[in-house]
Amino acid sequence: MKTIKTDVLIIGSGIAGSLYAYILGTAGFKCTLISAETLKDCDSALAQGGIIYEDKPDFNLLLKDIQRAGCGVCNEEAVLTACREGFKVIEKYFIKTFKTDFNKTPDGKFALTKEAAHSKRRILYSKDATGKALINSLQSALKKLKNVKIIEQASAIDLLTLSHNSQNPQDLYKPLTCFGAYILDNKTKNVFAVVAKKTVLATGGLGQIFKYTTNIDTLYGSGIAMAYRIGARVINMEYTQFHPTVFALGNRNALISEAVRGEGAVLINKFGKPFMQNYHKLKDLAPRDIVARAIEHERLKTKSDCVYLSLKSMTPKFIKNRFPNIYKTCLNSGVDITKQPIPVMPAMHYFCGGIFTDLDGRTNILNLNAIGECACTGFHGANRLASTSLLEAVAFSALCAEADIKELKTKKFYLPAPKPWRMATKDPDINLILQDISVIKNTMWNYVGLIRSKDRLTRAEKILRHLKNEIDVFYKGCKLTPELLHLRDGAQTALLVTYGALKNKHSLGTHYRED
Repeated sequence: MKTIKTDVLIIGSGIAGSLYAYILGTAGFKCTLISAETLKDCDSALAQGGIIYEDKPDFNLLLKDIQRAGCGVCNEEAVLTACREGFKVIEKYFIKTFKTDFNKTPDGKFALTKEAAHSKRRILYSKDATGKALINSLQSALKKLKNVKIIEQASAIDLLTLSHNSQNPQDLYKPLTCFGAYILDNKTKNVFAVVAKKTVLATGGLGQIFKYTTNIDTLYGSGIAMAYRIGARVINMEYTQFHPTVFALGNRNALISEAVRGEGAVLINKFGKPFMQNYHKLKDLAPRDIVARAIEHERLKTKSDCVYLSLKSMTPKFIKNRFPNIYKTCLNSGVDITKQPIPVMPAMHYFCGGIFTDLDGRTNILNLNAIGECACTGFHGANRLASTSLLEAVAFSALCAEADIKELKTKKFYLPAPKPWRMATKDPDINLILQDISVIKNTMWNYVGLIRSKDRLTRAEKILRHLKNEIDVFYKGCKLTPELLHLRDGAQTALLVTYGALKNKHSLGTHYRED
């Protein structure tokens, strides 16, 4: 079995993993970055709205907005730390070093927009493709670093750990140590190992366990599942955020940025009547969980497949300039948003829970860190405020990188040779795998979706637990494929979300129980 030795293994190529790799790479350490698809295939690149940034920040006001959206259960230390650190990171790297192309006003200042539940304009943006602008500028710089090895089309299988062989019973309570991972080459189907002093999970969310999602095709919660299998703590698993406005036509549900409503768009039902005033005093700029449920209630009440987003208050010229990608996406499906309202519906968008970490990205497994959407410090509480995801990702990525640089310079690491991977011989049936994945998606959407209850969640648990057991038995001895890894990890994370939703009997934010 091929084995790669490196200082740091980063699994995931989104903004969190790429920034971490850049900081460690510029500090002179050997980094190996794994991407399941190409380097640019990540959820970060799909982010439309923007990233919070203020040159003269009012942290108390921002904290108040984040707490209000998060239903008052956000970790205040995490919020204030991420905001202070995040603004520094944006200025140091994205503005000064990478020179990201943010929109500016005629006098040369940064243009700022407003999104739902924000009390002021404080969001930097690059038209309606901010994530793409951030990723392109960051990864262009990253690819120039010779000590950063980028491996594309590769999927992490499982984490490598050191067990305690001592006869001392007290050693059973010592944390495990992670020293890398087994990786599947998606092209050759061969398995290799990466042995590392530090392993960083930056694998993103788990939206693909739901039938409708804005997430890229590979996001089944693999990092969370791998970490959980070796005993890492996970928290807030029930807080799955559904974006309220996703394009309801076409083969893929494309996100319709919250910034569209921030610029004055209004939600209407199939009769052309606005309805958000019936659900919240902030109307169309209410927090995401409230807007998503309001759309679902209105859709069911009017017996329609979707609701609509009216841009009547904007001129065609403004729409085409401010939202060019949304305009093109809708036009390709036959909807001219300068003349017609956009058909929209909710879809799973962002995961507020994940692998429990401290503010330096440390998990309870030694030398295993987690950053970005797969990690959870409690920053988002029960619901994420718009445009905080990129801010949180860059802040904790930088904090994790700085802490690791100090440890890598001073600490000794024991890196044993991993056990050779036993290659299976039987080819799995892709149609059966896709059928099982479909069971997960439909179960999660229908029973663990926008509206939950004890009866729905109990049935979901039975279906998923039985499916997970069947997967372990039925596919034993089969060759690994990316789809089989998605199925295995998706079944695990779906169960964790369901368990969390069953245990939490109180409706809060993205976790809404009608009972």
